[in-house]
Amino acid sequence: MNDILGLVWHIEARFLNTLKEILIRPGITATNYLSGKRIRYYNFVSLLLIMFGFNVIAFHLYLNISKTDLDLESSKTLSFFSKYSKATLLFLVPILAFNAWIIFRKIKFNLAEHFVISTISLIGILTFFLVDDLVSMIGVYQPFYNISNSIDHVLETAFVFFPAFTYVNAFRKKYTFWGLVWRLVLFYVLVFSEILAIVLFINKL
Repeated sequence: MNDILGLVWHIEARFLNTLKEILIRPGITATNYLSGKRIRYYNFVSLLLIMFGFNVIAFHLYLNISKTDLDLESSKTLSFFSKYSKATLLFLVPILAFNAWIIFRKIKFNLAEHFVISTISLIGILTFFLVDDLVSMIGVYQPFYNISNSIDHVLETAFVFFPAFTYVNAFRKKYTFWGLVWRLVLFYVLVFSEILAIVLFINKL
């Protein structure tokens, strides 16, 4: 019994430690993993799927608690993402990876290595989404609404720019400041354009 409890504690500790490392220094976590320092980290793919599951649960809990009356357009959007959530998860990782592979060619990482970095980036994004849902649940109660709304804005900014933070953290010693800036601007333009094109395409199916 003690062995089982010890194993569970070890897994939980590694899970939380990996999540902490991803949020604090995602790029360094990725480069450490790619350099062979993997034992200390929880499996990134498993962590990604777990965080995705938590997000789905938290989002539906928020809808139930808030009893939000969605307008027609919002209902269509919610229906779309509920129907294609797995596809959304699948295509976001390769989009991030492929664009980073093109833009950060000087690093000489192959496409598979960029998949690892983009997976870590998406875990961070999903973590912010999860916290945002939890904060929104608290904001349902009127006394906490203003505080919740302010935190929401901070979290929304955080998950939008988390990929940039990941690449800066990973590659800041390889590029000049302005070299990173123009690459990240191009990266975001490409990523958002491709995501928009895919969403419009799927929505027409």
